Amino acid sequence: MGLLLRLPLLVILAGFAALAMLVPGLYAHALEQHGIGADFLGCAGLFLILAGIVALATADRPDQSRPRSVLLTMLGAMTVLPAMMAVPFVLSLPDTGFFNAWWEMISCLTTTGASLYAAELLPAPLHLWRALVGWLGGLFILVAAVALLAPLRVGGFEIMSSPYGRREHFQRLPRSADMSPLVTHLSAPAFQTELIDPVSRAVRSFWQVFPIYAGLTLAMWVLLLMLGESGLVALTRAMGTLSTSGISPVGGPAVQSSGIAGEAVIFLFLIPALSRRFWPGGMELKTAQSWTGDPELRIAAGMVLLVALTLFARHFLGAIGVSPTGARGVLETLDNALSAAWGGIFNGLSYLTTTGWNSVEWQGARNWSGLSSPGLILAGLAMMGGGVATTAGGVKLLRVYALARHSQRELEKIVHPNSVGGGGLMARRLRNEGAYLAFIFFMLFASSIAVVIMLISLQGIEFDSATILSIAALTNTGPLAGAIPMVPTFQGSAGLAGAPWEGWAGLPGLTKAILAGAMIAGRVETLAILALLSPEYWRR
Repeated sequence: MGLLLRLPLLVILAGFAALAMLVPGLYAHALEQHGIGADFLGCAGLFLILAGIVALATADRPDQSRPRSVLLTMLGAMTVLPAMMAVPFVLSLPDTGFFNAWWEMISCLTTTGASLYAAELLPAPLHLWRALVGWLGGLFILVAAVALLAPLRVGGFEIMSSPYGRREHFQRLPRSADMSPLVTHLSAPAFQTELIDPVSRAVRSFWQVFPIYAGLTLAMWVLLLMLGESGLVALTRAMGTLSTSGISPVGGPAVQSSGIAGEAVIFLFLIPALSRRFWPGGMELKTAQSWTGDPELRIAAGMVLLVALTLFARHFLGAIGVSPTGARGVLETLDNALSAAWGGIFNGLSYLTTTGWNSVEWQGARNWSGLSSPGLILAGLAMMGGGVATTAGGVKLLRVYALARHSQRELEKIVHPNSVGGGGLMARRLRNEGAYLAFIFFMLFASSIAVVIMLISLQGIEFDSATILSIAALTNTGPLAGAIPMVPTFQGSAGLAGAPWEGWAGLPGLTKAILAGAMIAGRVETLAILALLSPEYWRR
């Protein structure tokens, strides 16, 4: 462990990715696809040797700028690691190019879930590799949020940090038996490793998050298997749900054989993407002691129910003569109404967590509401996003809550100028400095969407389609492009291995590169990337 803590974080991540290649390699050999298995196992051995050589070269090298290189490490992990992960992919699929394979791995690692390839064109080991990369990307985000971004006060933690050095949380003094040992000098090991070293923080956070993350994945996999899903589909659904990547080896709705019961399981395991309180390291982000008072969970519940109610109520406002199956009986109509309500609720949570899976009842919900394509509603949910420091993308619910509380307070001051807001230090923090920082991030997010739309539109892409693709990339919600009809001019192929698709495969190479950058920016967040341009960040 001491040797591991002396290594650069990017070297550790590369070794971890090389070990992950053993899983699809062994799976391919089990399926008697020995060519693919040899590609993955050979790449695993090669990259493990290279990682070991680099580790030996950098283990005893003093690096005084480690805390300042955190953001560069995250950007490197999102760009360099996909290039390494793309090698076995392109070897197993030789009729595609390395650029397409690299783009595919970026989409998986950033938990975007967009794909250049039709599901039936890829063998099962490659589907497992895509899902595994997305699962590892979700694990990396959960670890990095607490270990790397929180000390820098970016990634959503800036909302809860105090610019005046005060503490919003009041804690009881520990008993003498629980007191930590006193550190009397700055040269103590704690100051050199546990307190300031990003690698030490990342390793400690990993051992806290990984058992829960893997345990939930295993539990969901077993539940889906019990409900009738096949082994690979159940495993990839479990990985895609916990990582919110939405990666699946088959097209269509969220479940294949388990029906509504399988969707209920997926719905339950999507809830941890709404708040950090379900994961270790989220104490700083807690604004309420109970789950019922958590602002992120309350906003999520309100938005999901609002979308479902809107789709359900529109039937009585403008589509009362529409019936999904043509049924006119009372029982049939009631069944259609309940199915439409469930389709709206499931899709609402799926896109709010930026997973992007559709319910088996989603088409019925669309027919019930009379809306031919309610995709803009889903795009709005994806832009709102899930919880801070979770695997979900988007603006994040806590930022939305801070802006909502600030707006509420401003309206109250218009009616009662001399009123007192109350709520305690935490509420005042969110209404003032928190709302200010949330507004800055929202403006940066909107500006990022505008810039990406402009760059894509210069490639001869229709404005509507450019908007959809930009939102899908920046919110890390790849399936969003399939939920909204795209302009037919996009249909093309991604090479001999590709097939006509609705948005990603037929895009020009430069457009794909722009969208890859947008996925990385959406995952790392624009505010963290802009911190790299600050002179104070580079000042020794």
